Amino acid sequence: MPGFPAAMKTDGVQENSSKNYSFCFNCRNFAAEKEIEGTEAFPSSFFRNMDKEAIIQKLQEKAVALLEGNPSHFLVDIRIKPTNNFKIFIDGDNGVGIDDLVKYNRALYKQIEEEGLFPDGDFSLEVSSPGLDEPLKLHRQYVKNTGRNVEVTLSDGQKTEGELLSVTGDAIVVVETRGKGKKIEKLEHTILLETIKTTKIQIKF
Repeated sequence: MPGFPAAMKTDGVQENSSKNYSFCFNCRNFAAEKEIEGTEAFPSSFFRNMDKEAIIQKLQEKAVALLEGNPSHFLVDIRIKPTNNFKIFIDGDNGVGIDDLVKYNRALYKQIEEEGLFPDGDFSLEVSSPGLDEPLKLHRQYVKNTGRNVEVTLSDGQKTEGELLSVTGDAIVVVETRGKGKKIEKLEHTILLETIKTTKIQIKF
């Protein structure tokens, strides 16, 4: 998802037609990063010396701890842009409601502010459920989407499209339909998870 234009400020909830919600609190992009003065707990050099992976690791620990209160929800991914724009994807075995996303966003935002990670407040945080344009990343997502049509791209570039029939510990079974009318042929493909580059949900109209 593209970032917000410079100087744009949004507080609210976004919803798309597939019921994938996102909640953005104090969303904003800055044309230039501000100088961080620092605090006693986190001096100004903290984030200048902290690499991207370390920041994501810190946010991951906070998100996972927060989700312990609802075992059916799980962290999918965390992304960060140079403008200190953080996007956290949370999914659920039975989906994630908008009220939960709002709750998670506010709790994480509060923790970041209270710890003084960004003393000047020059960051934005968006918590959302993965949209249909987001590839499946976790085993639990595959299980959740059993029965839906998917497009699987392997590491070697080969693609298979069909119904996600089943999921085991290390593989998935996709049923590909070929032909039309009386000449329809169904082929089952067993695909090892380790050979998959991306898997995306396909909507049939």
